[in-house]
Amino acid sequence: MQFSDRRNTTRWVIIFASFLIISLILWNTYTFFQIFKNEERLKMNLWAKAQKTLNNAGENTDVELPLQIFSNNTSIPIIVTENNRIINTVNIDDAIVKNDDKAKSFLSKLKNENEPIVIEYVPGKFQNLYYGNSALLNKLKYYPVALVLIIVLFGALVYNFYRSTKMATQNKLWAGMAKETAHQIGTPLSSLIGWVELLKSENVDESTTFEIEKDIERLQTITDRFSKIGSEPKLENKDIVAETLQSYDYLQSRFSKQIEFSFKAPKSPIMVSLNPTLHSWTIENLVKNAIDAMKGKGKLALEIEQEGDAVKINVSDTGSGIQKNQFKNIFEPGFTTKKRGWGLGLSLTKRIVEEYHKGTIKVLHSEIGKGTTMQVSFKKSTLV
Repeated sequence: MQFSDRRNTTRWVIIFASFLIISLILWNTYTFFQIFKNEERLKMNLWAKAQKTLNNAGENTDVELPLQIFSNNTSIPIIVTENNRIINTVNIDDAIVKNDDKAKSFLSKLKNENEPIVIEYVPGKFQNLYYGNSALLNKLKYYPVALVLIIVLFGALVYNFYRSTKMATQNKLWAGMAKETAHQIGTPLSSLIGWVELLKSENVDESTTFEIEKDIERLQTITDRFSKIGSEPKLENKDIVAETLQSYDYLQSRFSKQIEFSFKAPKSPIMVSLNPTLHSWTIENLVKNAIDAMKGKGKLALEIEQEGDAVKINVSDTGSGIQKNQFKNIFEPGFTTKKRGWGLGLSLTKRIVEEYHKGTIKVLHSEIGKGTTMQVSFKKSTLV
């Protein structure tokens, strides 16, 4: 507990320090931007004075300094106006200068960027100097935006890493609990096997002991399933028709007669690389989910078909159906439309199909009030 608290404290310290550093960088960038902008303003004031000097220049006026000031400005766009008429332009494309509409539009843009500098070159006569930001200043203006985007991406990366780490920890916890559950079930299961043998020796009706043995085998299967969670299962080259039919028959015998079952599959074997225990779990989850959707009454059809090198299992029901915007959500852990349940069945099924058997699972078709068809696809085995 102390280790966890320290780790959380360290995490928050790092986050706070990161935001503090980011804030300082943004503040320094903004300060530098303002300093640079003020320096450009000073340059434009000098340019305005040089313009005034040239406007009033006589034969004996030294114009070397004003001309040098003009030549040093190679990046700041300038428009000088008098009586609302453009009389001079600097660092502006000729295509804009020669087009009156474009020139007026560009002038409006400069007016929005900076306050004009008024030049009174003679008493009572004024010129307005409009200037824009230099290319360097414009780049600097967008630097904080780029920095913020980088920070957001970095934050998203850290969040995803933290989330994936947390999910990995939870997966280990669930795997550990599943294995422990399998271990705990093993003890009473062994005892039940012993009691069945005792009942046989007492000449109890064979049909009774047979049914008990079938349920014990089922418990052993469930135990085997839980023990495989969190570890890489062993895949075998099996006939998927026979394996599916075995699970189907067991479930059919255990559910209400109000469910009308039907099974359709090719008569010839179809070999697929799978784990029989986990595959039976897949079929059980799909069938039970379909029965729940029908509230224990309706038609359930299971069909196996081949398409090239693919084998597809369709489980159809006449239940309540699924809204189209929930087709992906139903496979998320914890998602359920039932009042009772953990919402783990289809999530586990998806993991078994896609991670262990390298197949796919999806909602093939669903219509509200009419039913749903779930489809599981596998690749046929190339082994003989």
